[in-house]
Amino acid sequence: MNWGNRDTATRRILILGGTTEARELAGTLVDAGYEVITSLAGRTDTPRFPEGIVRIGGFGGKEGLAAYLTSSHIDMVIDATHPFAAQISANAVAAASSAKVRLLRLERPAWQKPEGAVWLEVGTTLDAVHALPRDARVLLTVGRQDLGQFLAHTKCRYIARMIEVPPGLPADWAVIAARGPFTLEGELELMESHGITHLVTKNSGGAQVAAKLAAAARLSIPIIVIGRPRLPRAETVDSVARASEAIARIFRTG
Repeated sequence: MNWGNRDTATRRILILGGTTEARELAGTLVDAGYEVITSLAGRTDTPRFPEGIVRIGGFGGKEGLAAYLTSSHIDMVIDATHPFAAQISANAVAAASSAKVRLLRLERPAWQKPEGAVWLEVGTTLDAVHALPRDARVLLTVGRQDLGQFLAHTKCRYIARMIEVPPGLPADWAVIAARGPFTLEGELELMESHGITHLVTKNSGGAQVAAKLAAAARLSIPIIVIGRPRLPRAETVDSVARASEAIARIFRTG
């Protein structure tokens, strides 16, 4: 597709969102004059809405997304979903290819081991469960959709933190409903007050919730990190600034 003679206002961009980066990118692109539609999966009751048009709900798989890209005359799709939203990312690649729409993935860098940390990276949630010793007091920060394996594993005490708390969690779980950013001082206080012996987290990356890693390292608390899933190949950038630059370049060169 040749975009060379079109101004930004006629260029329609679909952002598959739900992350801080997606929200920031939407604002940047709206300010630059693009028509921006952000799609949110609707998994949280209190989402933070970005600038531009917001669409909530699924597309019906890769076929539904491809049909939407075509019927809505989308010029470019930006996959700025959570690094663990593997199915959505796979659907995005397939749908963009089918609809012949350019795709760019905005993926925040993964966390690296903090200096002095006791760091164990595992492949799956079940691996994380098996890595926990009996009677561990675990700060669990994996999100509400990945609690199942831990619910079935009762040898530990869990302090689970998430944005929204699902019903039916065991009475002996301590549950904290909170949304980042979190400070180092706050994370140190949380871990010390609850007597945390292990931290379990996904390698989501991002600065808003990274303080827990530094706090655990300072307190010599082992960090069990669930590694990211493999995603289909796609042109990828690691920041909002680089995404903005890539979008401008792509539209400029056609």
